[in-house]
Amino acid sequence: MNTLFDKIWDSHVVQQIADGPTQLYIDRLYCHEVTSPQAFDSLRRRGLQCFRPGQIYCMPDHNIPTHDQDKPIADPVSRTQVEALERNAAEFGLPYYGVMHPDNGIIHVVGPEKGLSLPGMTIVCGDSHTSTHGAMGAVAFGIGTSEVEMVMASQCVLQQKPKTMRITIDGSLGKGVTAKDRALYLMSQLTTSGATGYFVEYAGEAVRRLSMEGRLTLCNLSIEMGARGGIVAPDEVTMAYVKGRDFAPTGDAWDRAVAYWQTLKSDDDAVFDREYHFDAACIEPRITYGTNPGMGIAVTGHIPTLESIESEGRASFAKALRYMGFAPGERLLGHKIDYVFLGACTNGRVEDFRAFASIVKGRKRHPDVVAWLVPGSWRVMREIEAEGIDVTLREAGFEIRQPGCSACLAMNDDRVGEGKYAVSTSNRNFEGRQGRGARTILASPLVAAAAAITGTIADPRELMTV
Repeated sequence: MNTLFDKIWDSHVVQQIADGPTQLYIDRLYCHEVTSPQAFDSLRRRGLQCFRPGQIYCMPDHNIPTHDQDKPIADPVSRTQVEALERNAAEFGLPYYGVMHPDNGIIHVVGPEKGLSLPGMTIVCGDSHTSTHGAMGAVAFGIGTSEVEMVMASQCVLQQKPKTMRITIDGSLGKGVTAKDRALYLMSQLTTSGATGYFVEYAGEAVRRLSMEGRLTLCNLSIEMGARGGIVAPDEVTMAYVKGRDFAPTGDAWDRAVAYWQTLKSDDDAVFDREYHFDAACIEPRITYGTNPGMGIAVTGHIPTLESIESEGRASFAKALRYMGFAPGERLLGHKIDYVFLGACTNGRVEDFRAFASIVKGRKRHPDVVAWLVPGSWRVMREIEAEGIDVTLREAGFEIRQPGCSACLAMNDDRVGEGKYAVSTSNRNFEGRQGRGARTILASPLVAAAAAITGTIADPRELMTV
């Protein structure tokens, strides 16, 4: 009667503290430059080393620029953070993929593509979107700085075991509906707090049909429903994706690993603390209109009216619309936009660039749109070039920038101007997330491409040739 989450969690329990948290063994710790410096400093003060340095991987991603990466970082704060990570990795003997390293990129993109994130693992990072790695069939979640230090020193972390939730999406998807649209739809239905305290397993026909890259997008956004993490049971799609990756098992070890991974599924009689079922046919290409990812509508829809919002939520609803410059009941189709961002750990993989290119091929970027197209890693960049996607994008008037977190958050040079509208494939649309006063509209790569061509919020289905 065990869920998939229970099976992985329980197999990693070192001890259960009476009336307290679980001491959980961690298979993989990822470190970037933002949340790790204090943890390293504390280890140094205490005279401690990393307990299992071979299981800790470091790479800068948040603060690095997406241009001229071969030159020193101009911003002094960003440069200090990146240089500190490099020094700390060297001092503590940790694998490090620095700026311009062929394996550098956003840590939540690099982990799966290198085969560092594998089914059955427990994976943590000082970053909320660590939930991304759950798509591999792993228990993956973000932790705080003190917990990062705890894992460095002991390869364990103290955690309360979350409750379990299963979200099943069955049925056939409509034209132009991506994994991002599925996630945005779920958030609009459950709200950004609807999964608080839960670890979510995604199931159903519309989930099984997703590619690994689509599953990574879906699990990435679990945290935006308040969930501790998200997970998809490993299957033949997972095995095909993992096989041949740099850190994937080989030979007899591969056969043993696959035999184990095939057991990683919820039992038929598993009981979840909460269950939801959705029909994929109800999902259309979507956009957000407010200042949290749950404030979303179909791209052809209307913003809710004030009367349709429960009374206790009306003040925050009205505040969000004032910030965005929108009105209750307004239809956003055709609304002028200023920026388009394709990238982030949500949608910075080669599949996302394929989707974007499928819309813009044979067309031209709207002259009033600033477009940042940022691969999630150097490997993604190489895949883009190998498939000729870069040629298609250049012919349409786009530039591909160097890998990094880029305009997902205003911690580097790629910032949206005050009062400007950005259609973004990233994961958050909070006030100021992409720059002071920036107005973020979350969307899929297809919707972003349609906006980049038309200069407005547009329905990508009207531009799709197949």
